[in-house]
Amino acid sequence: MTDPVQALVLDLVEWVAARPRTYAEVMEAWRTSCPRLTVWEDAVDRGLLVRTAVIGAPPGVTVAAAGIDALVEAGRLPHLMVRQTRHGRAARV
Repeated sequence: MTDPVQALVLDLVEWVAARPRTYAEVMEAWRTSCPRLTVWEDAVDRGLLVRTAVIGAPPGVTVAAAGIDALVEAGRLPHLMVRQTRHGRAARV
């Protein structure tokens, strides 16, 4: 049986990968007060998502290389073009 939190973490990473997201948007959609459901925290702790800062723009969230790798390994990145780097990692084209 698949870990339900892992499935939700991948849902979050896939959702962020679909288009640029602001930190506020991610928090509104994915933050929870349940101590047993730590989807956002797990994704960040695992290095799948990173917070971004650009002068003049609201804080953002983007998928890290490890997040792309996790989506590719799970077969959840069919809509994005992906290529293998010389190190065997997946990268967006």
